[in-house]
Amino acid sequence: MKDRIFYAMCFGFIFGVLLRSFLFVNLYFTVLISILALVVILFFTLVSKNKWGIVAGIFILTFSFGIFRFHKADIPAPNIFESQVGQKVSFSGEIIDEPDQRESNQKLTIETKIGGKETKILAGVDFGENFKYGDAIKFSGKLLKPENFVTDQGKEFDYINYLRKDGIYYVMNYVTVEIFSRDNGNFIKSALFSIKEKFLGKMNLVVRNPESLLMGGLILGEKASFSQELREKFIDTGTIHIVALSGYNITIVAEWIMKLFTQVPFVSKNIGISMGIFTILLFVLMTGGSSTAIRAGIMATLALVARATGRNYDVARALILAGVFMILLNPFILVYDVSFQLSFIATVAVIFLAPRIEKYFMWVTDKFKLRDIISVTCAAYIFVLPFILYKMGNLSLVALPANILVLPFIPFTMMLGFLTGFVGLIWYGFGVPFGFISYLFLHYELSVISFFSHLPFASFSIPNFPLWITILIYVYFLYKLFGRDIKSFFIESE
Repeated sequence: MKDRIFYAMCFGFIFGVLLRSFLFVNLYFTVLISILALVVILFFTLVSKNKWGIVAGIFILTFSFGIFRFHKADIPAPNIFESQVGQKVSFSGEIIDEPDQRESNQKLTIETKIGGKETKILAGVDFGENFKYGDAIKFSGKLLKPENFVTDQGKEFDYINYLRKDGIYYVMNYVTVEIFSRDNGNFIKSALFSIKEKFLGKMNLVVRNPESLLMGGLILGEKASFSQELREKFIDTGTIHIVALSGYNITIVAEWIMKLFTQVPFVSKNIGISMGIFTILLFVLMTGGSSTAIRAGIMATLALVARATGRNYDVARALILAGVFMILLNPFILVYDVSFQLSFIATVAVIFLAPRIEKYFMWVTDKFKLRDIISVTCAAYIFVLPFILYKMGNLSLVALPANILVLPFIPFTMMLGFLTGFVGLIWYGFGVPFGFISYLFLHYELSVISFFSHLPFASFSIPNFPLWITILIYVYFLYKLFGRDIKSFFIESE
């Protein structure tokens, strides 16, 4: 009964947020549903004694709470800014996140205030000035509202809601900026960004482009400065995930480090797990503690514990609870944050699907955990493929061979990259040997990706992959993975 109540609460809340993400629901109607749900719970608790009635009432109650939570988060843009859209404006504000370095410019997330009303603006500026988190600035340019656009794969990208999930309602391009003070941000966040900047600087001294770009993507998810050509190669070969700070990517490295420590004499399994979790924490800190990195770190930790202990059932509940907590903090991520969606889907694959398909890879050597890495790679790719087809419209026919040839070397490459940057902070000369070896790995990985991307059949676009087919595929996946658990959930005798 406790399990049924738990799942009713979690999925009721999730479906409430999901509905409100697409449809506006009147707040008074939501309150009415909540009252009716309480009546149902009281009736079946005190009168009918029907446990399924209690579960249904709890589901409806948390469903209405999900609607209410999204409603509270869905704050419209301040009218005082709306009246200035399309005009040239001048504001004062503070850079509240690390500058996003792109190929041709950099993007600043600025918080500004007018007449007591605050808002966030995403501003595009040139590379001339070295902007930092916490800079207080004066900036001027034309205030615009973001617009959706069509990707190279023919899919419309919902740029409006992508920014809205982070509270950004306006954009400005070709902005003129003047810095009038520095170091106004959070001290801890500023320190983390400073360490990250020095770390990347020392690593880039040793490893040259484009290998250094790949290393920055592997370790810190730094892929914004990739050229369009390089980015397309990663997309066409289905390897773009290795330069995104996702729960799937971090899990592979953390698990490898955990198993490496457990091979050492007199080192217990618990110490190995602790070292894996410490690695995940290090990843999160090195990115500056961004919300995306924190979510990926939580997913990776859960996947690591599940695979290390085999307690998939307990971790499944923890995974759902973690997802609910993240959605509670920011309900927009359920529908509008692709990184959260991919990370969650891939984590489910790593925990539940990978152990089931490992038997098909017995022909692969188990040295360096190669068989495990390949089974995890295949499981994750199979599970996220329908979502990628629907969301991005890109099907890579070379993704599996490309990933199998690249992924086994990723943990070694990342470890060497960490050592290059870390010892380079002490003295440049210490980082040179590690940097040279990591360069060889990086060069190999880029060569594999480049080779597969140049094949004429590497990938093709499916711009209108139907949503209903995507849903049917995931229903089938869930039935194959959890069919028995679902049946027992409904027919188990009390």
